[in-house]
Amino acid sequence: MRSLQRIGRYRLDRRLGSGGFGVVWLAHDDVLEAAVAVKVLSENWVDHLDIRERFLSEARLLRRANSNRVVQVYDIGELPDGRPYFVMEYADGGTLAERIAAGPLPVAEALRLTALAARGAAALHEAGIVHRDIKPSNVLLRTSPGGSDRVLLADLGLAKSLAQASGLTMAAGSAGYTPPEQAEPGSGIDARADVYSLGALGYHLVTGSVPGPPGKVVRPDRLRTDLAPDVQRALLRAMEPDRERRWPTALGFAAELERLAGQVSPGAAAGPRRRRRTVVISLAATVVVGAVGVTAALVLREPAVKTVQVADSSGRVTAEVPRAWGRQLRDSGWNPQTLGLRDGTEPGLAVADDLAKWQDLRSGVNGAFIGLSESGDVTAEVGAITHTGCHYDGSRTYTSARWHGLIRTWNDCPGSGGSLTEAGLTPPGGAGQPQVYVQIRQDDGPDATDSVLGSVRVGA
Repeated sequence: MRSLQRIGRYRLDRRLGSGGFGVVWLAHDDVLEAAVAVKVLSENWVDHLDIRERFLSEARLLRRANSNRVVQVYDIGELPDGRPYFVMEYADGGTLAERIAAGPLPVAEALRLTALAARGAAALHEAGIVHRDIKPSNVLLRTSPGGSDRVLLADLGLAKSLAQASGLTMAAGSAGYTPPEQAEPGSGIDARADVYSLGALGYHLVTGSVPGPPGKVVRPDRLRTDLAPDVQRALLRAMEPDRERRWPTALGFAAELERLAGQVSPGAAAGPRRRRRTVVISLAATVVVGAVGVTAALVLREPAVKTVQVADSSGRVTAEVPRAWGRQLRDSGWNPQTLGLRDGTEPGLAVADDLAKWQDLRSGVNGAFIGLSESGDVTAEVGAITHTGCHYDGSRTYTSARWHGLIRTWNDCPGSGGSLTEAGLTPPGGAGQPQVYVQIRQDDGPDATDSVLGSVRVGA
């Protein structure tokens, strides 16, 4: 993939992201003189006919939807090595996952965006398609000439025709957005599965938190105390575990959200976003400090050495960091529950020039935390982290021979001019474990993110 410069008439610009089966590139159509997104089947799946068919099915379903509320497919083809690709419209406004990276949205905006996503789902349902994976990262934004955003549903990799969905035997979806009938093999689903996911989407935009499992969702007014009762009722009705009690259609849910958005005063809408700022910074800063052990040691190397190698006490996790960072080491592991993963103790380490400053984002510190996780989805949890009050610089994909992953970066946190990077790493080739969570703090010097990530090793 790195050697690709063109696909047909499309000139590749940069990699936008990757999923389980494909890589998406930003490209330029030299004939139409327009930016497009090109999705290509990953090389490791070229000989898997079932995966190839699923990949092509996504393009067909997007085309069948034929709606300006769903990402449009312009072209489809095949590379010389046999990998299929399809060309889509490019959403230049990013995703809702990026929009909420700084915390919950003003209520009126959250309701409006959820309603637009619901109308996109309604367009799919009208075309006989159920999405099955509506979440912030699959809702795209495209700027229009008038300055407002068009909301587009994307990534139909799990989508099915409603006729097929009624007899599904495989569980699918993303934690927090999946209704109970979709998580249980053999239950069969209908359009109301997407209504549940839309309710979870609205909940996330309003509260800044991914909801809990079905039937155990924390009331949103406990996370946002000024939330109107009618807004809470609308969201919780969409997330009813019993689908007979949900909004019967995505269109009906959208109409109610639009009505409620019109009743929210602009002044009231912005309040909780400001109040959440200090809390989010505090929680994000203590994730690592509370996770690592209490052993502190000096890491000494010859001055001429530019990097030092560090390891946790089990020896399973190793990495190299700039020599100036290697003054203090805590090596006794971490609890992945601090990131939202399964409770337990896993190998991990923190290394920095001053670990006493690590828990305070207002202080300047250079260092890294690296933690191993043998379960859950580290990348998804990293995608949900917020550092409200810091300036979000955006996300990018990371690819090396050893790791694929997501990198997200913040700058200018209150009182600090340094940067904060969160990364979730998984092995390439579809292997799910082991995964690694990395947090990097840099106050000065050249950016060492990629060199640190490239040095991470996990032993047996």
